[in-house]
Parts: sequence; structure tokens; C-alpha cells
Amino acid sequence: MSDNAPADVHAFQVDLRGLVDLLSHHLYSSPRIYIRELLQNAVDAVTARLGTDPAAPVSIRLAADGESVRIDDPGIGLTVADVHRFLATIGRSSKRDDLAGARREFLGQFGIGLLACFTVADTIRVTTRSAVDPDALPVEWLATSDGRYTIRQLPASDRAEPGTSVLLTPRPGAQRWFAPDRVAALARDFGSLLPYEVVVETPQGEVRTTDSPPVWDRDYASPAARRLALFEYGEQTLGFAALDVIELDVPVAGVRGVAYVLPSAANPTEAGRHRVHLKGMLLSDAATGLLPEWAFFVRCAIDTDTLRPTASREGLYEDETLSAVREALGVRIRDWLTGLAAEDPNRLAAFLSVHALGVKALARHDQELLRIMLPFLEFETTDGRVPLTEFARNHPAIHVARTVDQFRQVAPIAAAQGIGVVNGGYTYDAELVEQLPQVMPGVVVGDLGADVVTAHLDLVDPAEELALAGFLSAARAILDPLDCDVVLRAFAPVSVPALHLDSRDARHERSRAQTEAAADELWAEILGALKSSAPRAQLVLNHHSPVVRRLTGISDRALLTTAVEALYGQALLMTHRPLRPADTALLNRAFGDLLAWASLAARAGDGV
Repeated sequence: MSDNAPADVHAFQVDLRGLVDLLSHHLYSSPRIYIRELLQNAVDAVTARLGTDPAAPVSIRLAADGESVRIDDPGIGLTVADVHRFLATIGRSSKRDDLAGARREFLGQFGIGLLACFTVADTIRVTTRSAVDPDALPVEWLATSDGRYTIRQLPASDRAEPGTSVLLTPRPGAQRWFAPDRVAALARDFGSLLPYEVVVETPQGEVRTTDSPPVWDRDYASPAARRLALFEYGEQTLGFAALDVIELDVPVAGVRGVAYVLPSAANPTEAGRHRVHLKGMLLSDAATGLLPEWAFFVRCAIDTDTLRPTASREGLYEDETLSAVREALGVRIRDWLTGLAAEDPNRLAAFLSVHALGVKALARHDQELLRIMLPFLEFETTDGRVPLTEFARNHPAIHVARTVDQFRQVAPIAAAQGIGVVNGGYTYDAELVEQLPQVMPGVVVGDLGADVVTAHLDLVDPAEELALAGFLSAARAILDPLDCDVVLRAFAPVSVPALHLDSRDARHERSRAQTEAAADELWAEILGALKSSAPRAQLVLNHHSPVVRRLTGISDRALLTTAVEALYGQALLMTHRPLRPADTALLNRAFGDLLAWASLAARAGDGV
């Protein structure tokens, strides 16, 4: 065959049933969107006609009787040429190609249109008359779900006024989507904020489903009345009584609406789901990505004319516009917080009692907000739950316990010794405390180490410690296999006989040694090269404790070993850290030996 021979030209063949199945199972979340598609086409047609005739009627009517659904609009209508071009060609949109070229006042952008109605319809009958060409006759387009359609011109008397009527009959199994009550509910859900009146006719009567303008765009007698209306709208649409409301008016971003503060604490790892309208049409009641991640404590209801929908028109398309809107809304919520701090500390306190975590998440990346919020944010400390500003005034040197268990173990002793310790084991707390010197010059922040605690404990009189040298030497020998040293100090409270103190480096070294012992020869050699000379853990015995004083009087080496191991085990359990196998074995052995000693003493007491 010659290279210059003309190639045969073919057109793609579309399997409409397969395409509808793709739409219903993979693009749209539910067949319910067919009402949205009908409303969208009607609204766009009305908008287009108003562009050429500002005095044109705008009321849209839906009718549902259980056997069919019909929608009538007084919009721009179509000529027979338009019908061939737009209704019979999948993927082409009159809104995109002719009427507006992507003008912002139109909702549709993808040209799928009536095709989506085949997810529930067996037949679609469109009767339309153009408002652009007064001499054009009405046109009927009748399509079936098997992919066939007919087009015919009708007598002028069949439709005297411009506009379009769409009649759907249900496909088998889809009759429930044609129930009058359901149609009215869907029309209200999708179209309540549309700019044109929508009326649904049912056997029970007519129902007006639009309630525009939106509640945030209405005039009220007073700020209190406005605030009450916003609260009521949020409870009706979002399903909860908000703790507070934040008005979102960002004209540059094309966004108007309200952020509702959740009445209970939210999970920061769960993406917030928001109710988003696009030019009045409900896009999604579970849209994500609208707000910064730190703003997980609010849910929004907004209307926008700038954001792009996804292909299914059930979510927001991630682009530069959405990113800019997200940032602008984040600034608005931040400004609300700083405004409360300056003008209404009681409302701020009520908010922080529920959502302090969200504020802490934001303050990590916003030093000015951190400075403003510090007097209101409470942290768990050795002085109780107090703001960091108050705590720093009493403790210029602040130590951070990295885990909740470490804090709880050390807190009673640290408080008694006047050591300022903050519990950094909760989400974001350690990060915020570390930033404290930047907003409060003169404050020093450091990790809580074993050396910090022991340095603040009272030394024992040298003569008394010398008298106990034999006991201390024996105790060190007993715990040496467990990589633990023994020191004697005097501290309060006396109810704590021993304190197990551990540094991060010491824990890493023990973990390395444990792994080395279980590793093969090559891996053990590598781990051996990483061996650290870090200080070991310490068992700090409390010289004030009656238990320790009795312990020092034990002369039997076997009983002393059991008692020291039991005291070590008790101190280890107070740390709430996972036990190593060696520690578990020690505890079991010490417990068994103590029972044996008790049994022996009981038998001796009975004269056996």
C-alpha cells in the first residue's frame, strides 16, 4: 500500500448503556444527582435568557407523580440545530461552547448534562423552543436508555413560549427516585440557595424548595437577631448546635458563608467535611480540603463562584484557586480567634475548653498567634494546669517531660523540689513549650533528664552515707546486670521509696544492647561499633523513706537481693514504660522469693 494513500476515517461508537453504567457506578456517588442535573440545566438556561432579556420570567417548576418527573424552565431554549449539536452529541455543552464560554454565572462545565439522568430514566423527552430565534418552531428530542433518539419539529401551538420541558420516565428498579416526597426533598437539598424560585408540584400540592437569599446575605433587625438566625441555620443544615459561629466573607476569593464551631472535641486526623454550594447549587455536603488542616474544629456552609468542581460535581478540584481560598478562610478563622482574645475572653475560654488542641495546632506555625493565645492556653505542669505565661513567671528554667508517663512519675518529686516541669507528652505541647523563649525572652527550656532531677534532690549527710556504704555497694552489684546504678538521696514525698530515672541516651543504649544480643554475628558487630558511653539508668533511693531505712538493716544477702530487686521492680512499674524480658523475669523472681521468705517467717513464728 502506498504511503500517500488516503486513510479511512471512522467515528468512535459509544455504548450508551456502558457509559451510563460507568457514570452511575464510578463517577457519581448516588443516582440522586439526576435532580441536580435537571436543576442545573434549567438554571443555566434561565441565566442565559436573562443575558438577552432582563425582563424574562425566572420561575422553574418540577412535577412528580411517582410515574414520571418533569421540569419546566422559561430559559433560552434550543433550535433544531441546537438540539442536533448539543443534545445528540455526548460531551458537548451549550453553556461551554456557545452561550457563555465558561462565564462565571453558569453552573455546568462538563457537558454531561442530561446523560446523567439515564442513571434513573428509561426515556428522556425534551420539548424546547428558542428565545433567540422567535421564528423557530418547537423541537422534540426523545431518547431511550438503549442509545436511540428521535428529533422532530412540533407545531408552534405545542409550545407558545420560549423555554424547555424535560420529562423522565423511570428505568426498571429506579421508581423510588421518582417518589414525589423524595423529588421535593432532593430539590430542596440541592437547590435551596438557587437565585431563582423552584416550585415542586406533587399530588399533595405545591412546595417551594428555594430559600434564597442565603441566611448570611439577609438583613436583620439587630446583630443578635442575625447571630440567632445563623445558629438556627447551622443546626438545621449541619445537624448540630454550634458552640459559636464565624462569618466567612471573603469577596476576593468569591466566598460567602459561615463556619460553625463544633460543640465537642474533634479528631485532628479526620478531614473536616463541609457543605459547599456553587453559585447556589449544592455541590457537596461532605466536601474536604476547604480549610487548613489545623481548622478541624469547624464545619462550614458556604456559597462560592470561584472554585472548580470535580468531574462528578460532588467535590472541589485541587488547584491554585482552592489553595488561595483555603488560605484566606484560614486567615479569617485566625482573625476571629485573635478578636476573641482581645474583646471577649469569656467566649474564648468557652471555646478553648473544647478546642484548645486546634488552637495549639495553629499556634505551632504562627508565632504571633502563640503570643496572643499563651495567656489562655493551659498546660499540665508541676504547678497544676496553668497557662505557660504564669508558669514561666514562677519557673524561668522549664523542663519538658517527653511522655505522659515520665511526667506522672517525676511530677510529685519535682513539685516538692521546686523543679518546673511541663508535660510534653500531649499533642503539640512539647513543640509549643520549645518556642516559649522566642515569645518570652529570658525563659530557658530544656529536656527533663535524670541529672536534672538528681541535681535538685538533697544529698545525704556524708557520715550517714558512709555508714551505708556496704548496703549501697551490695545494691549496685545486684542491679549492675540490669544496667542500673544506685544512688542515695533525701527527698519528698516520703511515700516514694525509690525513683527510677532514665535518660533518652540510656534507653537508646539499652535498646541497642538488647538488639545486639539477639542479632547474628555481622549485625552484632555493627551494633557493637555503635556502643555508647551514655550514663546508665539510676535507682534513686529515698533516705527519708521508712521502707529504705528498713532495707538498709537487712543482713541476709539472699533476702537483701530479693528486697532490692522488688524495690527496683516497684520503681520501674511507676514509670509505666514497657518492661524488658529481663525486667519481667526479675519481678516474677522477686515476688516468688518474697512469698517464700514470708512463708518461712510464718512457719518460724508457728514454731514449725
